[in-house]
Amino acid sequence: MTITDHDAAAAGYRSAPDLVRGFPFPFPNEIYRYSTNVEPAPAAVPTPAGQWGAAAVDVDSEYLHELAERAEVLRRDPSRYALLPHMDVAAWDAMLVLMRELAATHPEDFELTLLESGTRPRYHWRNALLDIDHTFTLGDPSTLPAEPLAWITSQVQEDIVLLDQRDGVLYGDAGVVTFAADWSFGFDVGMTFLEIHGPVPRLHSEGVITRAHEFLLRLQPGQCYRRTNWTLTVGRRLDVSTEVYHEWGPDREMIQTVDDETFGRLVHLRVEVQHLIRLAESGAIMFLIRTYMLPFADLARIEPWKNRTADILEELPEDMADYKGIIKFRGRAAEWLRAAPGA
Repeated sequence: MTITDHDAAAAGYRSAPDLVRGFPFPFPNEIYRYSTNVEPAPAAVPTPAGQWGAAAVDVDSEYLHELAERAEVLRRDPSRYALLPHMDVAAWDAMLVLMRELAATHPEDFELTLLESGTRPRYHWRNALLDIDHTFTLGDPSTLPAEPLAWITSQVQEDIVLLDQRDGVLYGDAGVVTFAADWSFGFDVGMTFLEIHGPVPRLHSEGVITRAHEFLLRLQPGQCYRRTNWTLTVGRRLDVSTEVYHEWGPDREMIQTVDDETFGRLVHLRVEVQHLIRLAESGAIMFLIRTYMLPFADLARIEPWKNRTADILEELPEDMADYKGIIKFRGRAAEWLRAAPGA
């Protein structure tokens, strides 16, 4: 079960056990600053609650709900999907890589079989969770029920951006992004990697984004790395893009007026696990963004997480707190965690 409105959240929502066990807690240090913070992936990371990171494409108990939510977002706003014409090969490349990853890490639910090799390989794809059983020819759109990037993103919980590399510069030229955190994919399509990250404080002045760009340019075919990013979200709302700011923006004022019990259920630590994969056939970089959310009421039950998050929120510089949109309630969030009982 996923909560998408305040009334339901206040009624007593608690995270499913697997969402706590697999939560990617993002704070290895006592303070937080922007950095490239990339590491090879996949690799399991143990935590006080369980572990995360064993697969580049994750599947959990929110699978069906999140895919239904993505479909609804795309129905309301088709601009969340974009594919510039020169990115067609990269889209097929991305689809096949994601299918192989799912089949390798979740063989009980996904299976990819090569039926015929050669210049136009034929494959059979099975997705037991969505009751998909389909044969297709690579590169032939008539053999798919939808365009390849659209079809595969209807089967993974991750948002996807495909970066094309031209003359030593990366461009965000394709993707499906339905769960953006205060940014607009439709606005950013076709921009350079550096332009997309222009509004983020400190990234340019401290050279972080330039180093990240140079790192991505050096990625070799098949290499996979990951990083995390985080913010706080009011309510279990995946789509907090700028397009629907009018729906979620007022929550930042509302949350200051609720009682402590409601505060703990509504405020979520929102974490993105971002995988970066150089696609071998097209040379594009696939940027996967998987969003996880854990309400403070559950976060507080893990003592090391409770204390570390309070430390981070108290110390976070004003400009970073302002950019993340949490400056008005981060003080109360830290106080709430300090006062909350543990497990």
